[in-house]
Amino acid sequence: MLNVGAISEGFVLDHIKAGMSLEIYHHLHLDQMDCTVAIIKNAKSKQMGKKDILKAECNIDNLDLDVLGFIDHNITVNIIKGEKIVEKKKLQLPKEIHNIIKCKNPRCITSVEQELEHVFVLTDEEKEVYRCKYCEEALNKR
Repeated sequence: MLNVGAISEGFVLDHIKAGMSLEIYHHLHLDQMDCTVAIIKNAKSKQMGKKDILKAECNIDNLDLDVLGFIDHNITVNIIKGEKIVEKKKLQLPKEIHNIIKCKNPRCITSVEQELEHVFVLTDEEKEVYRCKYCEEALNKR
C-alpha cells in the first residue's frame, strides 16, 4: 500500500487522465519551484479505471487554472490549508490561452517573430477547437 502524507498548504489535482501528470507538472513550472511535489501515476479509480494525482505543497498563486483547463477541464482541483480541503475549483475551457502550445502553421507570423506570444482563442467550445489568433490555424483538442 502506497502512502503519501498530507500537505499543510497547497493543492491536490485529482482525476488527471493516466499518464498526464508529468505534462501538467512541467506546464505549471513546478520543476522550477522549490516546493514539495508528489506525483501518483496509474492509481486505481472506480470512475476512470486509472488516473494520476498530483500533490503540491506550495503557494496556490502558482496554480494556473487556464493551463489546467486547457489540458483537461475534468481535473478536480482541491485547495488545501491546514491539512484540510478548504475549496474545490471547477475547471472550464479557457477562452484564450497564451504560450501553452505553438502554432504549427509555417506561414504564421509567430514562426517569423520569435518574441511574439502564441495565442489561441476558443472558437468552438462543444468540439474543443482553438484557433491561432494570428493565422486562424485550427487546433482540435479531441
